[in-house]
Amino acid sequence: MSERVLYVVVCAAGPAAQVTELVDQAQARGWAVQVIATPTATAFIDESDLERRTGRPVRSRHRESGQPRSPKADAIVIAPASFNTINKLAAGIADNYAMDVVGESLGIGVPVVVLPFVNAAYAARAPFRTSVESLRSEGVEVLLGPGEFVPHPPKTGAGVEFPWKLALDRAEAAPR
Repeated sequence: MSERVLYVVVCAAGPAAQVTELVDQAQARGWAVQVIATPTATAFIDESDLERRTGRPVRSRHRESGQPRSPKADAIVIAPASFNTINKLAAGIADNYAMDVVGESLGIGVPVVVLPFVNAAYAARAPFRTSVESLRSEGVEVLLGPGEFVPHPPKTGAGVEFPWKLALDRAEAAPR
């Protein structure tokens, strides 16, 4: 039996630097992990450490001709998912590699779990609320609300405990 593959899509949001927590937890549960970073997230993460941990290159742009393809995903976790990424995904905007991969994966039925990291001001915006509902209507599990991720007041994100494990639990529970 081949190894399950989890795509971890990391966005430019506060907890991005700790994405290794999710990677390590997933690997401990038997997942092979492919990290995909939005272009601005690359400044938040340690790519060489993630590549060492996963044995795979961190992808932030389309591969060049002749480069190997990433293995097919069995599930995708977007964490931390930024305000911008959630809105782009809901609107079908594929202006970077991460959004392209996730958009196509949704179309072929790969389970997607979104773990936001947004403050209460962003979460209160009508476009964001509409985007969350739109994604949920497509079967995306958006972990936002009591018992999941609860938005924090603006300028207080540094002290927020981020529920990496919850995202992995939900990805594992998603129907295949």
